Amino acid sequence: MKIRAYAKVNLALDVVRKREDGYHELKMIMAPITLHDLIYIHRIPKGIEILSNSYRMPTDERNIMYKVAQILIERYHIPSGVQIQIYKHIPTQAGLAGGSADGAAVLKAMNQMFHLHLSLETLAQIGKEVGADIPFCIYEKMAMVEGIGEQLEFIESDWNCYLLLVKPKKGVSTKRSFQMLDLKNAVHPDINKMKKGIESHDYQAIIESLGNTLESPSIEMVNDIDMIKKEMIDLGFDGALMSGSGSCVFGMTNDKNLLKKGYLYFKEKYNYVRMTEILRKEEEKY
Repeated sequence: MKIRAYAKVNLALDVVRKREDGYHELKMIMAPITLHDLIYIHRIPKGIEILSNSYRMPTDERNIMYKVAQILIERYHIPSGVQIQIYKHIPTQAGLAGGSADGAAVLKAMNQMFHLHLSLETLAQIGKEVGADIPFCIYEKMAMVEGIGEQLEFIESDWNCYLLLVKPKKGVSTKRSFQMLDLKNAVHPDINKMKKGIESHDYQAIIESLGNTLESPSIEMVNDIDMIKKEMIDLGFDGALMSGSGSCVFGMTNDKNLLKKGYLYFKEKYNYVRMTEILRKEEEKY
């Protein structure tokens, strides 16, 4: 069967504090976007096989798709194995949750293929064991996300806009970004203002609420992030922000002509440039 694994952007990301267990408490607004990986899953007699068009992706037990498939096979006594063939379009180390999206897609596909009849809530619980962003990717709905990524409050809104994604060649290690974070002097965006802006379609409030606590340490590692942001604003985009821990930057606009202009401009300078938009509920998921 075929399934799409949709990427996400963080419209606002606040690292609230460091917890006693070593994890960081987060509060953020996450939105699924139309950019996606394409995954084909087939039954095989036994085992887990992963085939990929990306040489950067491990295809053994280190892969998130492998991990979630193994959990389902063992926990629900599935008598056969799976072959997973993936066509990657979401870049790695970009802050777009490409790995988590793939894991979520495999969970949903295997649930359907093997007639497990598991609820989305159960799939999200299983996904949480492997990756903090997988629960969000299971639901593919705009949400305010808290904790380490497991607490979801969905935002009911059909607000949408165009996004231009530009990723520098160099990626950012999420672990390293958190290690370099200076919480005392960090930027803390207004997450509640962003949520209200989305709910009321207040575009100006959304633009004003763009912010990412992890942007500063990530820029220290990859200066191109800051350069891309500035160039997007100079071109006329209403706002620009790094997603997640980076290094991908998105520019926001309601002007499709500006979106195309930005695409052509950045395509001359960077290998990874994509036009996308917020994923709406009516988008085809499978």
